[in-house]
Amino acid sequence: MGYVETLEPGNFTLADLETLPDDGNRYEVVDGTLLVTPAPLPLHQTAVLELAVALRGRCPEDLKVFVAPVDFRPTPTRSVQPDVLVCRRKDVGEKTIEKPLLLAVEVLSQSTSLADRLLKRRLYEQAGVASYWIFDPANEELTVLELDGDTYVARAVVTGKEAFEATLPFPVRVVPADLVV
Repeated sequence: MGYVETLEPGNFTLADLETLPDDGNRYEVVDGTLLVTPAPLPLHQTAVLELAVALRGRCPEDLKVFVAPVDFRPTPTRSVQPDVLVCRRKDVGEKTIEKPLLLAVEVLSQSTSLADRLLKRRLYEQAGVASYWIFDPANEELTVLELDGDTYVARAVVTGKEAFEATLPFPVRVVPADLVV
C-alpha cells in the first residue's frame, strides 16, 4: 500500500503527514499514531455542509468557520481535522491552526463514532477547545460540550426538531433535523 506501511506504528510525525497521498482519506496523527478515515458518506457531508452554512451565516467578522480538511495542531505531536471548526481569524496560520479553537464539531459516522466520542473529546478538552459538538446524523442528535475549567460538561443534548440556541462561540440556532435534509 505504500508509505503508510513503511513506518512502525507509533512513529508517525507531523512531518510524515506532508508525504501522504491526496487520495480522499483523512489522515490525522495523535502522539505517533496515524489515524486514517475513509471518505465520508453523503449523509455525513450533508450534515457538515448544513452546519457550516448555519455557522457561517452568524459568524462575527473576527472569527472564521472552516470545514475539514484543515489541520488543528494543538501540540507538536498532534494534528487533527474536525469536520467543522470555528477559530479566531488571527489564529489562522499559513498551513495550520495551533491556538485553541472556539468550536470543534465532529459528525459521527460508523467508522469514526468511537474515536469522536472518546479520543477526540479528550484531545479537544486537553487542547482547551472551548466548545465541542458531536452530531449523530443517523439519530438527528446534537450533543454540546463546553469547557468548565479544564473539563467538558454536557450543556445540551437535542434531537430531531428540538432547537439548540448556542451562545458559544457566538449566538446561533441549530436544529438537528435541519442538518440532514
